[in-house]
Amino acid sequence: MDIAKNSCLIYGCMGLGGGWKANAITADDERIAEEAIQTALEIGITTFDHADIYAFGKAEEVFGRVLKHHPGLREKIFLQSKTGICLHQGKNNSNFYNLSKEYIISQVSSILKRLQTDHLDALLLHRPDSLMNAEEIAEAFDYLRKNGLAKHFGVSNMSVSQLKYIQHYWDEPLVVSQLQLSLTHPLLLETGVNVNTTKLGYDSGMQGMLEYCRMNKMAIQAWSPLSKGLFTKNSDELPEGNDKETAALVRELAQKYNVSAASLLLAWLFRIPGVIQPIIGTTNPDRIRDCKASTALQISREDWYDLWITTRGASLA
Repeated sequence: MDIAKNSCLIYGCMGLGGGWKANAITADDERIAEEAIQTALEIGITTFDHADIYAFGKAEEVFGRVLKHHPGLREKIFLQSKTGICLHQGKNNSNFYNLSKEYIISQVSSILKRLQTDHLDALLLHRPDSLMNAEEIAEAFDYLRKNGLAKHFGVSNMSVSQLKYIQHYWDEPLVVSQLQLSLTHPLLLETGVNVNTTKLGYDSGMQGMLEYCRMNKMAIQAWSPLSKGLFTKNSDELPEGNDKETAALVRELAQKYNVSAASLLLAWLFRIPGVIQPIIGTTNPDRIRDCKASTALQISREDWYDLWITTRGASLA
């Protein structure tokens, strides 16, 4: 699969379903979900990202209801979900991870029921399980593929070595590496430019991630690309420091390129070489529309570096 042929922006569905609380889905939750999905489609988004834990499963459930109400929609979109986090199932309500064959297969069955569909276009492993066995994961993938339950596979929040470990036993290319990536979380970039320096005490597994994904035609899906709206605020709302300076620069450049602040920040990510797919998660239709111009905007090299250097508060070596 050429992941680059899918929409450049992805709609993240974590905010759907009425929130992280044990309440039933309401008619208002359905209305919000349908409006968000339709607005995403309106600006050209065709990829929708889920996880089995989002809103305790309600995000998938409410999305499934929208699909049921619009029978022709499923064939027009790329639908993916993630599994592997056992939410609040450990001692003292803690989380733990499970990427066993049985768990993966069982969770996909539950995901499909909630989404009211017969297959996922992609299944992602949500977090690295310290007890994971890559041969067993490959067996789960093989079962899901042969039974038509999932077409493609990828990972989320994993290191280059973990990617290589799973890929060694899986006979098809992994198509996605989903990572936190934004102006405020540029670790993937910092590990590249700070080679042979003492500026990084550790690389958190990101060393070589960008190059590995490019060489293997993997998309990097960037979660939290707008840093929770930090730089789309008026700079007057922020305390003195790098964040305030960055917010002011974002506003200045947004005016220069005649786009919204959100589109400028997303365009900063698109400027990174390779297939970068930011995941936006707002349910506000106007904010979703604010992201549209990002896919057609290419900011200059100088402006790209100015944004990064201002945010990091220090010049490059």
